[in-house]
Amino acid sequence: MNEQINKALNEQINAELYSAYMYLGMATHLDAESLPGFAHWMKLQAREEVEHALRLMDHIADRGGRVELAAIEQPPSQYGTPQDVFEKSLAHEQEVTRLIHQLYALAVEQKDYPAQIMLQWFIDEQVEEEKTAGEILDTLRRIGDRGHVLVSFDRQLGSRQAG
Repeated sequence: MNEQINKALNEQINAELYSAYMYLGMATHLDAESLPGFAHWMKLQAREEVEHALRLMDHIADRGGRVELAAIEQPPSQYGTPQDVFEKSLAHEQEVTRLIHQLYALAVEQKDYPAQIMLQWFIDEQVEEEKTAGEILDTLRRIGDRGHVLVSFDRQLGSRQAG
């Protein structure tokens, strides 16, 4: 595996693990706000991000590269309203998409075909991540300050299954 690709994949592993850490921070914030369904949704999101990091780690290992884990930046502990949380979540997913696209462009430049194939999964995944966060954010904007509707939406998000 090309050293430049190996380094970039390690950086993406760190970004995925930061994402998991951030979503766990959001979950604890939402738990503290008595929104267990939102918190549950975020905990499952954190698990997905760890799975993304593991997928990248496996790719590196399968190709004889070297995984080098770096320190994970501390995420914020306060996130505001549920709408604020999902605005931050969507913005974060858009940043992750940018990073994945950058990584894919490097794989194309380096003619690393296995990395391109593997990264296509991430590109598809990011479309879904942004779509889901955007839909939840749209719903929260429509709900506004109607607490009883927020409680119902909290229950709906709490029914999310790992997948």
